[in-house]
Amino acid sequence: MPLTAVCCCLHRGDHPAQSEAALAGLLATGSFSPAMLILVASIGNILGSTVNWVLGRGIERFRDRPWFPVRPAALDRATDWYHRYGRWSLLLSWVPIIGDPLSVVAGVLREPLWSFVAIVAVAKVARYLAVAGAVLSLT
Repeated sequence: MPLTAVCCCLHRGDHPAQSEAALAGLLATGSFSPAMLILVASIGNILGSTVNWVLGRGIERFRDRPWFPVRPAALDRATDWYHRYGRWSLLLSWVPIIGDPLSVVAGVLREPLWSFVAIVAVAKVARYLAVAGAVLSLT
């Protein structure tokens, strides 16, 4: 089960569905508690988003460097989206491709950590509940 958390924490937006596939595979085996898998996957993914938020707090000045975690064009789109819709855009933090840039932008724009974690947690848990519901309905 620690592998689930690591997989979900290291989930990258440019390689979508890695954590969902890991969760679905583990659920399909029937060897683990679905509630525990959802909890571990959610915590791992929330931690990964929080790392992006922390990076955004002080790293935006390095946005043009090749090692920057989000491409500049994606960061610009996410910033525009965040300015338009505010903190509630973090409800889309589960969406592949845009979730990671939104998390970085929340840090860049100084979203308070408590509201960031609360909103991202709702989004991530809802995603894993949906994946679990779909897998468990098929097995």
